[in-house]
Amino acid sequence: MKTRKERKSGGKSQTFSLSQSTVVRERLWSAPSSHSAALTWKVPAPSGFLPHRSGSPSNFNQYKNINPMTETRIEASSPQAGGLKRTFGMREAVTITAGSVIGVGLFTTGSNVVGTLGPAVILATLLALAVSIYPALLYAEMGAALPYAGGTYQFASLGLGRAAGMLAGWNFIISLVAVTGGEALAFSYYFRTLFLAFGYDLPISDVVLASIVTAGFIVANVFGVKLTGKLQNGFMFFFWGVAFIWFLTMIPNVHLPSFVRAPEFLHATTPLGFFSATCMIWWCFAGFEACVAMGEEIKYPHINVPRAMFLAPFVVFAVNALFQWYLVGITPPDQIASLADAEAPFAQAMKAAGILGFPLALLAAGIAFGGDFSTLNASISTPPRYLFTMARDGSMPKVFAITSKKYQTPYVAVIVLGVLSVALIATNSLEYIASLSLFADLFYYVLGIIAALALRKKHPELKRSYKAPWIKVGAPVSAVIYVLMMTQLDANAFITGVLWCVLGIAIYLVCRWKYGKAGEFTLDLAASGADDVPPPEEKRAMDREYLIWKVIVSASCVIAVVLYIFPFFVK
Repeated sequence: MKTRKERKSGGKSQTFSLSQSTVVRERLWSAPSSHSAALTWKVPAPSGFLPHRSGSPSNFNQYKNINPMTETRIEASSPQAGGLKRTFGMREAVTITAGSVIGVGLFTTGSNVVGTLGPAVILATLLALAVSIYPALLYAEMGAALPYAGGTYQFASLGLGRAAGMLAGWNFIISLVAVTGGEALAFSYYFRTLFLAFGYDLPISDVVLASIVTAGFIVANVFGVKLTGKLQNGFMFFFWGVAFIWFLTMIPNVHLPSFVRAPEFLHATTPLGFFSATCMIWWCFAGFEACVAMGEEIKYPHINVPRAMFLAPFVVFAVNALFQWYLVGITPPDQIASLADAEAPFAQAMKAAGILGFPLALLAAGIAFGGDFSTLNASISTPPRYLFTMARDGSMPKVFAITSKKYQTPYVAVIVLGVLSVALIATNSLEYIASLSLFADLFYYVLGIIAALALRKKHPELKRSYKAPWIKVGAPVSAVIYVLMMTQLDANAFITGVLWCVLGIAIYLVCRWKYGKAGEFTLDLAASGADDVPPPEEKRAMDREYLIWKVIVSASCVIAVVLYIFPFFVK
């Protein structure tokens, strides 16, 4: 049965289709870290992206011959034929989000802040959490109402128009391209530390080593879709296994007086300097909305997506606060300031404390081959899918929609963005790269926040199982805060970000001129899962799981804060 509703918006009609038979579906991601597409256009829809930093792509050839500007409807494929199946619960949504944001920020620039703030880093981390909570609520609302792949690209396109969606996707691309460069450099720092732990110094520069590693992942993403997925899982398991062992071995080396005796330089910290440090820590939180892009594969998304979004920022906070606590605790008080400029802060702290040999090698191996590799793999594989989709939609040149017949990968996009990552590596400036990524993150989050407000007005008919409170105040305030955070970034990175936006607009306008106006947009509300109701027994099980998660996450956050307070009560 089909139901159609036409509404006038800006003098143009929009058609909303409730027929699942008309939805365009594409399987772009597989395995537990997978994210796929299901947005309905009369043109091929935005699809297949994983915001912030994990997953494995597949199957692009089914859309090779589609003209991105036609208005031909495409029949949906079944899950067995390449469509999507709702198999993930809240647990997967939370863990994939957490895994996607734990990487270069935490182990480099985010930890450099300890050298600026000392034990007061917990205050900056709490502030970073605070400015992430309300945007997370907005994404909870949008992700539950529109549980398809695409993330901010999708939301901005629906709420603000195709041009805004393009800018969101364009900045998402450069954000992860910058993450690729940063992760590659971070890998080279900790890989070098791995050899230094045993007295060997590698006769190769960080830029060259980072470029070689990046090239290797580019090749893997061109020729091996299944391989990248297997690597992703292996890297994450390795990282968390090593992290657990390292935590246990480092407990005897934690010096509690370091939390009581504030470094002398801390007294010279200005409010503006504190805010700037908070901005850099917030980079560790960027990607808290990752689970909304996998809404097409989440069971009962109107329940599980909001719950995952409620938990995600606090999970990220607990992980960051715990690692920062260890960093402060093992660093001699008179050496904390040296962490501000350290290429590998955790390695620097261990060397300053005289913790060498196997413990240092264990740390370096875990970060390099676990944390850095997992994020590096995903940050190379994800942006090309965004660019592929934008090209297929007609917002970018069609050359980026070309796929390999044999390997089913968008190899042109992979190679072009890979070269751009290598160019950023050549700067050998992690601060510049981090600031550029931050600019892009903040930019597309601002668009997402504004889109949430616009969607309330433009599409009031959407079924919203959750509605963020006080949106007329919360959304503008959050957007202003993120804009202010953009002003604290490296000046050169800020200019680069602005030029990147100008370039994106120029390319978009040329594509509009060449390919013509985009086709009519339709929403497949029936495929949203909004009407899916879990059986009573399953609903009770879901509620129990959510309660357990809330208890664990709440306890973790409390413990993380108490760890910083506890030393003041120890004589």
